[in-house]
Amino acid sequence: MALRDKLYINGRWVAPSSNATIPVENPATQQVWHHIPAGNADDVDAAARAAAAAWPAWSRLTGAQRAVYLRTIADKVVVEAKRLAELETKDCGKPIAEAEWDMEDVSGCFNYYADLAEQLDGKQGEEIKLPLAQFSCKLYYQAAGVVALIIPWNYPLLMAAWKVAPALAAGCSVILKPSEFTSVTALEFAAIVDTVGLPPGVFNVVTGTGADLGDALTSHPLVDKVAFTGSTRTGKRIMSKASESVKGISLELGGKSPILVFADAVQNEDGTLNDLELTKTAEWIMFGCFWTNGQICSATSRLLVQNSVAGPLLQRLKELTERLKIGDPLDRSVHMGPVVNKLQYEKVLGYIDIAKEQGATLFSGGKRPDSLINSAGYYVEPTIFTNVKPNHTIWREEIFGPVLSVLTFESEEEAVGLANDTDYGLAAAIVSKNKERCDRVALQFRTGIVWINCSQPCFCHAPWGGVKLSGIGRDLGTFGLEKYLEVKQVTSYNTTDAWGWYLNPKL
Repeated sequence: MALRDKLYINGRWVAPSSNATIPVENPATQQVWHHIPAGNADDVDAAARAAAAAWPAWSRLTGAQRAVYLRTIADKVVVEAKRLAELETKDCGKPIAEAEWDMEDVSGCFNYYADLAEQLDGKQGEEIKLPLAQFSCKLYYQAAGVVALIIPWNYPLLMAAWKVAPALAAGCSVILKPSEFTSVTALEFAAIVDTVGLPPGVFNVVTGTGADLGDALTSHPLVDKVAFTGSTRTGKRIMSKASESVKGISLELGGKSPILVFADAVQNEDGTLNDLELTKTAEWIMFGCFWTNGQICSATSRLLVQNSVAGPLLQRLKELTERLKIGDPLDRSVHMGPVVNKLQYEKVLGYIDIAKEQGATLFSGGKRPDSLINSAGYYVEPTIFTNVKPNHTIWREEIFGPVLSVLTFESEEEAVGLANDTDYGLAAAIVSKNKERCDRVALQFRTGIVWINCSQPCFCHAPWGGVKLSGIGRDLGTFGLEKYLEVKQVTSYNTTDAWGWYLNPKL
């Protein structure tokens, strides 16, 4: 089946106004295998006008009516899941099993928000009890309008689903702008949407560079809200541009998340080491940092280990990490594929060099895999640094690659202090058998997400987002729907009596 190579605007496939294209490179082979359209501000304008024209009628449908479309999209994603997963892997380099899991979550996300769309009908006109009996008040939840959704490259279609599904459920019309590095599945998804009968203009996809499209989307007068997932630097620019017209925004930005491992997590009751718990804990540490080739905003890339068990735990971690198979992400035996492109490859290796220069100890990895020295592809070994200091660059800055930094601690108070000593606040994890400690520490983390005895589980039912430089607002859960809604109060005066503030009711 031929891949889409046009923009999707107003229910039609159209060439970009410039007729320009962007090459699509497979990060595993460094070969160009497709070209996507390079949209510009004129294309954004066309999409915005189409979305604005479609929004009134779409928003007037009931939630139950919109839910039918969402469930149909979910069903069609299931049918196309294998093909979409293979395209995702080819486009961004994540292992095929991870891409297949993403497609399950894409379908699940649309079904979840179909349910919430139906529930929204039951909330319309809900009454608020007021202190004055002659007044009554009802609440209505109405779509925010035209929304621009700007998506990153690490979870191309899943991140789109996180925003498209609730936006459509709320009654918004959508302009989706995927990353120029990974736009293939967004265009193929548009082809799926095209078959379900959505009114023209309700869903639009404009591909192109951030430089060409970002400002045009955030400043367009017909765009009512911007939802962005990506770097903190870009998020700040979006926030600045959106402020000029006081647009609504939500930002899911970077992270530098900690994972705290207390001694009891890997010990028996008598204080001896538990070999199985060492292995289980090491696996969660690996999954928290090396999943998706280390390119996760919530990656628990700062490991804090209690001193008394640091030696054996790190040794087990090293042994297991060095067993991971790195290679062609379409090979089902592979655990890690390449990072997304040359720019990211050089960035990750650059951070590794900085860590060495600053005195951190390279404990494992730190280079291109020996087995792939003579091969193409942007491969980086999973890397572990010990003897890291709290002021080291790799401890403080988001790398977005498979690099784990390790510090040790003595007390709970010290561990929490080190965990919170960051400009970010997306996620944090704690590993301990002490439930009281876990609950206590969870409330002390300055983050939007906490994991206890695990790292990285994510469900569309639970809110996702952070504090500080990690962003504003939440995706997923009921919060993910609410951010695309505007609440309206309608208050009625329910008596024929004069108000009597300026007029004497006895006259």
